[in-house]
Amino acid sequence: MKKLVLLSAALTLVAVSSVSAQDLTGRLKKIKDTGTLTLGYRDSSIPFSYLDDNQKSIGYSMDICYKIADAIKSHLKLPKLNVALAPVTSATRIPLIANGTVDLECGSTTNNAERQQQVSFAPTTFVTATRFVAKKSSKLNDLSDFKGKTVVSTAGTSNLKWLTETNGKENLGMQIIPAKDHADAFLMVDSGRAAAFFMDDILLYGLVANSKSPDQWMVSSKAYTVEPYGMIEPKDDPAFKKVVDDAVVAMMKSGEVEKLYQKWFNSPIPPRNVNLKVPMSDSLKKVIANPTDSGDPAAYR
Repeated sequence: MKKLVLLSAALTLVAVSSVSAQDLTGRLKKIKDTGTLTLGYRDSSIPFSYLDDNQKSIGYSMDICYKIADAIKSHLKLPKLNVALAPVTSATRIPLIANGTVDLECGSTTNNAERQQQVSFAPTTFVTATRFVAKKSSKLNDLSDFKGKTVVSTAGTSNLKWLTETNGKENLGMQIIPAKDHADAFLMVDSGRAAAFFMDDILLYGLVANSKSPDQWMVSSKAYTVEPYGMIEPKDDPAFKKVVDDAVVAMMKSGEVEKLYQKWFNSPIPPRNVNLKVPMSDSLKKVIANPTDSGDPAAYR
C-alpha cells in the first residue's frame, strides 16, 4: 500500500510538471524552449543603460533587468539561462518588443497611455520630467525664448511628441530636428546646430556631467511634463508580465532598488567616475512604497 501511495504521488507530480510545461505560452515558452532571454539596451541613456569604455552595456536599468533575468530563470527552473543583449533606440524599442525580437527593454522609456496600446510596462522604477539643456551663454530660460529657433529632441520619444504639439499650439515657429539618439542630440547643441535639446532631465544631467566642460551648460529650472520610466514588456502576455512585475516589486520591498539607486545616482559611475548627486524624488519614494505600472502622470504627482 505504501509503495502504491508513493507511486501515485510520483505520477501526480509528473503530471503537474507536465501540465505546467504545456501551459507555458508567450515569451515564457519561447524563453524556456530556447534557453535565452533577450534584453534590449541603449547606448547613451546615462545612467540607465549605456556603453562603458569597453563597450559593455551597464546602468541602473540593466542591473534591474539582470535581477529580473534571475527571477525568470528560477521561475522556469532552468539550470542555465543565456542572457542575450540587443541594441535598441528610441524609435525601435517598441517595435522590437512587439515583434518578438526583444523580450524586455531595459532603458529609459516613459510609460504612457498611448504606448500602452502597443506594449505593457513593468512597475515604474524612475520618475523624471521634460526639461531642456542649453549653453549658459544662450540666455534661454523658457519656451517663449525659442521663437523661430532650431531645437532638437530624440526620435521616437514622448518628449519629441510633446515638443512638436506645443510648438504648434503656441505658434512658436521652432524648427525641430529629430536626432537618432541622445548623444547625437547633445552634440547638435554643443556644435551650434541647435539652440537646445529637450529631453528627460535625468538624461540631460548625465550628458552634462560627462561632457568635456560641464560648467558651460544649464538645464532649465522649469519642468514641462512628468515622465514615469518602466521596463517595456510585450502586450497581452499576463504570465510573463507577472513574473517580471513580481521580480521588480520584490526588489522594491527588499531595498534592492534603493541600493541600486545609490549606486547609479549618488556614487561615482563609469566612464569618468562622475557622481550625478541626484537625490531620490518624493515621487519615486511613493512608487517604491506602493508599486504601480500606471501610465497616468497624475499618479506620480
